[in-house]
Amino acid sequence: MATMPANEDFAPWDDPSARALITFRNVTKRFGRFTAIDAIDLAIYEREFFALLGPSGCGKTTLMRMLAGFETPTEGAIELAGRDIVPVPPNRREVNMMFQSYALFPHLSVWDNIAFGLRRSAMGRADIAARVEEMLRLTRLEPFARRKPHQISGGQRQRVALARSLAKAPKLLLLDEPLGALDKKLRQETQFELMDIQEKTGTTFVIVTHDQEEAMTVASRVAVMDHGRIVQVDTPARIYESPNSVYVADFIGDVNIIEGTAGASSDGPNLAVHWAEGQQALTGPARTPLAGGQRCALAIRPEKIAISGDRPGGMHNVVQGKVLDIAYLGNVSTYHVELPTGHVLKAQTANTRRIARRSHTWDDTVWLSWSDTASVVLPV
Repeated sequence: MATMPANEDFAPWDDPSARALITFRNVTKRFGRFTAIDAIDLAIYEREFFALLGPSGCGKTTLMRMLAGFETPTEGAIELAGRDIVPVPPNRREVNMMFQSYALFPHLSVWDNIAFGLRRSAMGRADIAARVEEMLRLTRLEPFARRKPHQISGGQRQRVALARSLAKAPKLLLLDEPLGALDKKLRQETQFELMDIQEKTGTTFVIVTHDQEEAMTVASRVAVMDHGRIVQVDTPARIYESPNSVYVADFIGDVNIIEGTAGASSDGPNLAVHWAEGQQALTGPARTPLAGGQRCALAIRPEKIAISGDRPGGMHNVVQGKVLDIAYLGNVSTYHVELPTGHVLKAQTANTRRIARRSHTWDDTVWLSWSDTASVVLPV
């Protein structure tokens, strides 16, 4: 699921000397007795494509609206390039926002929609024309410059809104569910267009989304939110491979969660998890130190589980079960395997052969196995 950024060396968050473009300092937002944002500290760096990810009501949109200036923090400070922007009105911030609805003017052409904000500034007519043409080239909209919004496709309207938002060269562009109105295939194509445009302009993008695949595709880093708090901030690969909690592991991608208790001692970097009476303990690396007997959970992704008809040798993590269901997804198949304990685990295999030659089918007895380092052990 996770994709690597175009420039793998770009990681200012790992550089202690790097200065953040945006800094939230102990920011809290209350609406009456309800706390929407709860004491958040966060740093976002220049040229980042940063994603705020979480379910509805987690506070991600409130956080973005405070950046835009549409909401004021109850407590704390928000800095942009070292300047506290809380008292600065929205129209005087070097921040622009692209809304999910795009908010294009239906009576204006694509060219005039892009030029609208520039005409309200002190920019000269020649400079406005040059800037609009530059935005049209950037977003590949030159053939549609004289059309009205209703005469172009949804994906093209999305690019018009993006061009208009970038025209004034903001330090920061906020995108609120920008691809939500597009169908799945177009949304996937547009994700890569967004990444390409962000890289070419060097503008810092902050996107709000509830779509985990979208966040994992476009973002250099992702902040996973829950109930007004940031649960984990990291690169997509680290969040997927090394979640810091059961909540993050379960929210990002597909995962098997096996609850149990931590063993008294670890095997090198790995920890034994006792999960069912009469069953061999499972092992995996612990995300945080765990005491013997402490409640914990082993998280393992379906694609990391091998499925076979014979018991594999030399593996610590081996369980036997019966194929309960098979989900055919085209490029992969997901097997739901019921264990004698009642647990149902999902194992995923690539469909390299035609379905008529499937190795395992319904009600087959199979063995599931995975390496010691394929899973992660998390506190419950």
